[in-house]
Amino acid sequence: MTDPMNRRVFLGRSALAAAAGLTAPLLQSCTGLRSASANASAGPFQPSWNSLAQYRVPDWFRDAKFGIWAHWGPQCQPERGDWYAREMYVEGNPRYRFHVEHYGHPSKAGFKEVIHEWKAEQWDPEALVSLYKRVGAQYFFALANHHDNLDLWDSRYQPWNSVAVGPRKNIIGGWAKAARANGLRFGVSVHAAHSWSWFEPAQGADRQGPLAGVPYDGKLTKADGAGQWWDGLDPQDLYAQAHQPAPNFQVGNSIHARWSWGNGVTPPTDAYCRKFLDRTLDLIDRYEPDLLYFDDTAVPFWPINDIGLQIAAHYYNGNVRRRGELEAVLFGKILDEQQRQCLVWDIERGQANDILPLPWQTDTCIGSWHYDRSIYEQGRYKTAETVVRMLVDIVSKNGNLLLSIPVRGNGTIDEKELQVLEGIEAWMKVNRESIFGTRPWRVFGEGPATQGAALSAQGFNEGRGRPFTAEDIRFATRGDTLYATALGWPDSGRLVVKSLAEGSPDRGVIRSVRLLGHNGSLDWRRSGEGLSVQLPATRPADYAHVLEIKGLTLG
Repeated sequence: MTDPMNRRVFLGRSALAAAAGLTAPLLQSCTGLRSASANASAGPFQPSWNSLAQYRVPDWFRDAKFGIWAHWGPQCQPERGDWYAREMYVEGNPRYRFHVEHYGHPSKAGFKEVIHEWKAEQWDPEALVSLYKRVGAQYFFALANHHDNLDLWDSRYQPWNSVAVGPRKNIIGGWAKAARANGLRFGVSVHAAHSWSWFEPAQGADRQGPLAGVPYDGKLTKADGAGQWWDGLDPQDLYAQAHQPAPNFQVGNSIHARWSWGNGVTPPTDAYCRKFLDRTLDLIDRYEPDLLYFDDTAVPFWPINDIGLQIAAHYYNGNVRRRGELEAVLFGKILDEQQRQCLVWDIERGQANDILPLPWQTDTCIGSWHYDRSIYEQGRYKTAETVVRMLVDIVSKNGNLLLSIPVRGNGTIDEKELQVLEGIEAWMKVNRESIFGTRPWRVFGEGPATQGAALSAQGFNEGRGRPFTAEDIRFATRGDTLYATALGWPDSGRLVVKSLAEGSPDRGVIRSVRLLGHNGSLDWRRSGEGLSVQLPATRPADYAHVLEIKGLTLG
């Protein structure tokens, strides 16, 4: 089959800039910047999409299928969910109200005070990562920085880092050591390119009430720290707000329209872009991650400059030098067809609706991206059943699942999260062979839930399709084995796989059918209706039920 990606006409910078509503001066604002480490990027990859298209996804990632993510940083300390550091500056927002009550008004106590309170006093990375390995994770991801701009390692280029302030611990160093001690591939996620515009509400002030017009702390400078706990640090290294904010910057969701650096955002300075480049190369060179995730459209600062492309080339080239062959995996969002040859497409809180020709990944969370106590108290975590069925569906379509387990500010997970993990672990003990090391079949599945909801922006179609039933079956292969996984248990006890009806295009004759986890034989037959299997009286596992089918020619 001809790969449609090879027929894609590549849009150059000027065309992409026009599509994003950018001007030519903005496009050129940071072009040509190089890090002090740039000469370390020598190798087969250059910072261009055409060069990065040499990339091939390594087999280890295609085999791995399942990773767990600690999307953990200082925004977990208040236990009020994602984007706390932005929305605490949005007057009237629930996070603003919480912050005023618990920390003080943002003109006096800003996000830097949340960082100061964060101590991670019960964090035990070895215990958590060993738990995740037991559950079935083949790779582990750690948050290296978020839009809140705090680096979670002993960063050489960001004075606001977790060793200098807050917990005074090397979070990335601790996670990396634990992951490698447990034999897991190690990944880091980098989100800080957008701090420039994401933190803009910190430039604002209340519009009503006793402190109306009193500026928040987003424009404080180093000189303002005399005698304060942060004396000697420059808040602008954290907030990066010495620029004109975009129109309507105090509107909480206004950032979404500017994610691709258009629609009125002030161009980031050369110094800001260079600092991001240096920070990210420092992270890569010191911790040598196997996987690198960007929370950006394609790569950081695209399409206004080539900083993200420089990072990608440096990352790939360094990995080749260390490993002898390219084993690195780099993720981006909202990729066009050519970009999907260069990076692995990451779909946030959503999934593809068919088998994709290139490996891809869903990233999702059982709760809020940053720990949210209300989700715990109200019992609103994804269940193990939801996660398992999602994993099976994603694997059938050539994808991997990266699952975030929210971590409290103190570095622990709660007992309800542990219950979810234990449910996944129990299912994996019986059925793991149907997941790891598999590849898609000629169709991903059958049943009423095969027609999924359309993707929106970077994903976000999760939970919008029809619920899974026992009629929904998903397929995967390994060698000469076909796995057919029913996403429910039929009330009649008889499971019919319609895709395996007599006369279907599969060559060969079914020799054996086994239900994973069941030691006895099964009564089965193949007819024009399909492969009909009488299931045993006792279910060997919960959530999803796997038939191992042998005899067909699957190539």
